[in-house]
Amino acid sequence: MKKDKNIPQKRSAEIVKQYFEFLDHHINDVISGEVQEFMELNQIAASLAISHNHLADTIQKETGNHPCHFYDLKIIEEAKKMLTETDKSIADIAKILTYDPSNFSKFFKKFVGATPGQFRKISKK
Repeated sequence: MKKDKNIPQKRSAEIVKQYFEFLDHHINDVISGEVQEFMELNQIAASLAISHNHLADTIQKETGNHPCHFYDLKIIEEAKKMLTETDKSIADIAKILTYDPSNFSKFFKKFVGATPGQFRKISKK
């Protein structure tokens, strides 16, 4: 029986795909209120039936970034959408995304380079 050398690569690609699909679904569940808080990475790994280390190592190897990087980016993308497509207050958006408003502003500014208020102003021009 001939071994397929691509099996580890296929499995890695499958893990990456499953992780991103899980994130999209999970973040939507948080935004819709179906889930009250964001899961920790170890909880996501358990949901995908792999270890936390295996998930982190695979995502890092395949993408060059830690899984938390993508988790944060997806949350930021949702925040940007809410800031530009709704009239919800920044505090309400922070609460929807399970953040304290002050921490949300710091988190947002770290990734975007502007506060949520500044981003909203710039985006509405």
